[in-house]
Amino acid sequence: MNIVIIGIGSNINADENIAKMLEILNQEVKVLEVSSMIKTKPIGIKDQADFTNGAVKVCTTLTEPDLKKLLKLIEDRMGRDRTGPKFGPRCIDLDIAVWNGEVVDEDYYTRDFLRKSVEELGGVTKK
Repeated sequence: MNIVIIGIGSNINADENIAKMLEILNQEVKVLEVSSMIKTKPIGIKDQADFTNGAVKVCTTLTEPDLKKLLKLIEDRMGRDRTGPKFGPRCIDLDIAVWNGEVVDEDYYTRDFLRKSVEELGGVTKK
């Protein structure tokens, strides 16, 4: 079994979309715990709604590449528009932050909200 922490972000109907995403995700993997959600200012493109960010800890038998594919499918199913600018508005954004205790997303080191959410869920056990 793999224990994974996934970073969550949304600035389009965030409360509704995050709740819906967690429902869908829980049908595919075992959701163990969800962090508190943090409101953050947008990065890059400033003229858009604030983001709601957090993280979810899951348990899965999927490999890392297969879980990444699943997360992209969930984003697509929820209507994620990939044609806009990189840091533009999004209904849901899911990224693997920690895989079996090891940081696998460099954003962990530069985004306080991600680090706080990860730490709330048990943090990083491997350096």
